[in-house]
Amino acid sequence: MTRTDPRRAEIARNTNETEVTVRLDLDGTGQSRVKTGVGFLDHMLDQLAAHALLDLDVDARGDLHIDMHHTVEDVGIAIGQALRQALGDKRGIRRYASIDLAMDECLTRVAVDISGRPYLVWKVEFSSPKIGELDTELIREWFQAFTQNAGITLHVENLHGKNNHHIAETCFKALARVLRVALEIDPRTAGAIPSTKGAL
Repeated sequence: MTRTDPRRAEIARNTNETEVTVRLDLDGTGQSRVKTGVGFLDHMLDQLAAHALLDLDVDARGDLHIDMHHTVEDVGIAIGQALRQALGDKRGIRRYASIDLAMDECLTRVAVDISGRPYLVWKVEFSSPKIGELDTELIREWFQAFTQNAGITLHVENLHGKNNHHIAETCFKALARVLRVALEIDPRTAGAIPSTKGAL
């Protein structure tokens, strides 16, 4: 028995600070159309979709005249909510995955449990306050918002790295690769929920 119903979601999140729409297909081919007004975030989300084989559309309008914080955080919230909604009861998924992902001088380790229990462990440091126009501290904010709203346990640790662009990119690519494995339907489970409790 394998799951055949579509694992898709659409989220619209509108506040006084941002308007964000996300469309997500967990069983896509890595296609993305991302427009947030934050160039580096767009680049990272394109990487996320491509390496996780998710189809991802993001349209965000935020108060960028103030700063990028609200937009980056709310995009993370909306993508996390879409992931949680698309997963449903998580029946048949592999649930766990981890990877050590290399990019030139950089090595980042990411592990995930699609657990229903949101928790982020973040051991990543940047030597510069900005990558392009993006404040590097907002990268953690995106991961925190995504993790909390997706309802997953996520560990992200940069083991080696000097180039801040590489450090950030390995975080997103490693997240993508663990999601690709953990979200896959495992044909050996016969559609069961991957927990001895019977629920996630």
